Amino acid sequence: MNAIQFPLSRITIAFIFGILFAHWGEIEFIWASLFIAISLVVFCAVYFLTQKRMRPTLGFGLAAYLLSFFLGSFSMLVSSGWNQRENFIYKVDSFEKPQQLEVVLREKLKQTPKYHRYVGVVKQIENKTCSGKLILNFQTKGISKDMRIGTILLLNAVVVKHKPPLNPNQFDYGKYLSVKSIVAQSYVSGSQYQVGSIYQKDIYYYSDCLRSRLLDNLEKVNFGTTELNILAALLLGQQQEISQEIVRDYQMAGAVHILSVSGLHIGFIVLFLNWILRYLPKTKWGNLLKLLATAISLWGFAFIAGLSPSVIRSVTMFSFVAVGMYLNRKTNMFHTLLVSLLIILLFEPSFLFDVGFQLSYLALFFILWLQPLLADLWMPKNKILTYFWDIITVSFAAQIGTFPISIYYFHQFPGLFFLTNLVVIPFLSIIMAAGLLLMTLSLFNFMPELLVRLVEKLIAVLNQIIHWVASFDEFVVSNISISNIMVLSCYLMIVSAVLYLRKPKYYRLVFFLLTIILLQISYYYKKWETELTQDWIVFNIPKSTLLAERNGDKVRVYKADDTSSNDPLQPYLVANFSEVTREYPIPKLMFIQNKKIAIVDSSGSYPKGKNPDILLLRQSPKINLNRVFENCKPKLVIADASNYRSFVTLWEATCRKQKIPFHNTYEKGFYQLKN
Repeated sequence: MNAIQFPLSRITIAFIFGILFAHWGEIEFIWASLFIAISLVVFCAVYFLTQKRMRPTLGFGLAAYLLSFFLGSFSMLVSSGWNQRENFIYKVDSFEKPQQLEVVLREKLKQTPKYHRYVGVVKQIENKTCSGKLILNFQTKGISKDMRIGTILLLNAVVVKHKPPLNPNQFDYGKYLSVKSIVAQSYVSGSQYQVGSIYQKDIYYYSDCLRSRLLDNLEKVNFGTTELNILAALLLGQQQEISQEIVRDYQMAGAVHILSVSGLHIGFIVLFLNWILRYLPKTKWGNLLKLLATAISLWGFAFIAGLSPSVIRSVTMFSFVAVGMYLNRKTNMFHTLLVSLLIILLFEPSFLFDVGFQLSYLALFFILWLQPLLADLWMPKNKILTYFWDIITVSFAAQIGTFPISIYYFHQFPGLFFLTNLVVIPFLSIIMAAGLLLMTLSLFNFMPELLVRLVEKLIAVLNQIIHWVASFDEFVVSNISISNIMVLSCYLMIVSAVLYLRKPKYYRLVFFLLTIILLQISYYYKKWETELTQDWIVFNIPKSTLLAERNGDKVRVYKADDTSSNDPLQPYLVANFSEVTREYPIPKLMFIQNKKIAIVDSSGSYPKGKNPDILLLRQSPKINLNRVFENCKPKLVIADASNYRSFVTLWEATCRKQKIPFHNTYEKGFYQLKN
């Protein structure tokens, strides 16, 4: 494969590095604008100087890559909500007082036991026109479940900025939302909003109406609730109503990716359309008609599925794949894949940091690149064997391509993914075909009883199979520690291995062996770095106390009797390549890194005259903090989440008067003392 020699490949790579530079380098918008202006001038100058030559020069190529790099940085900054001066976040008068907002509902999210959740687009704040998106959390007791996309709401609610995780190495949901240009949240009770009399009838509104009609028609024919929720996820991209138990089964079986519309589903649709249109004449106009029919069908599906970013991304990617199939040259598949990647990132550069985006492109790339090599290992003559062999090779190629990054994000590996794919993919292909037919007929209020019950039964059997596979939880390897350098080393090793297998040469073998050594070095470097680290953590656990003392990869845990779970501790252990050696009750006094830590619990007793460096308050001790300060002079006071909030507020005010730093884990999250 010589796709990397294609000029667009290098331009795309430069563009991606530009996005990464803007994301990690925290470059100012004014500087990005200046750099892209300079690079554009340089590119134009080099272009006119080399116009008379028949072939591009090295200078022209460098100028093109430089322009692509800064274009990536500029597009990343422009698309970010934080860099749009019209964003409502810059017009909020106070983040503590209610604001008058006019919001249009754009997308429904999965609800929690306490809240119905939506993505809203802000139109006005305090009667000022603005833009931007925020998460709306409506109390479950004060909202109808049937709020439609496009509903215009008038809110009088507090706007809340995203907060960092309250415990170490937890998923940073605020950062995840910020990358999607969702810059804030709001928690709304039933008395804090009014529903407008009209809807904003845009494409999202009509998509929601059509989707609601399809689901309502299926409910009328008594389609099973559980099966309907799965069908809505498979075909409509709506997984909000799927129970947590079913989601867990799919996760443990290694099949959770099928519950959200992704490249797998769109790929099935493309193959299904190719099968339907296979009798069209293989002429120029026949192929063009096939391409147009495929493109219209894909974007029609995207419309029905709600035009969510993940659906648009997958449909765009496979639209270009369809173009590559139309051109009917294998190398063009890689080129069209790169074109789709570049165009998607040009309009939405933040997709680069989306896990689904990364997994989709890596899976498709390795299927195109590695699967033919695996398929050549054995060529069964039986068609049935060939079908299952293709499933195995496609699954294996996709799994190899996504394995390192999946471990990095999810820290687990389902050992039975081969068995799952062998069973699920044939089932899924039948369900997708029958489900698409059922949905199409449902638009016209025609739903044959036989087809309805067939789809319902197929989904029920699929759930049973997934549940059976998930029951073998001993085959799921969990809590796998891996660093970002190790991920890069893994991909270098995989790519070098495939290159050698495709064309065995001495220098490729040497490169492969070097990547193995690099992976080992990255692992032992992380272990060495871990061994040199010592820290002490106060976790934020509601109504309880959890402390951890780490020395290298050994962790001592100090926990209260009422601490029933170590869940907040697990991400910390995985991220730091550590393990718990022993658990202890919480002492009154600790010595960590030459610092004296006094711990005051509900008994109210404290070490008088000891002058600790840190004073930790837990279990709401009834003490006079001013009197405590007279007997001991701490340099820092910490109050964890086992205390009453009213007590914490009084302590914070006392510390402010005494000019003693105060750390409230309710607001600031965990406290870490690190060497």
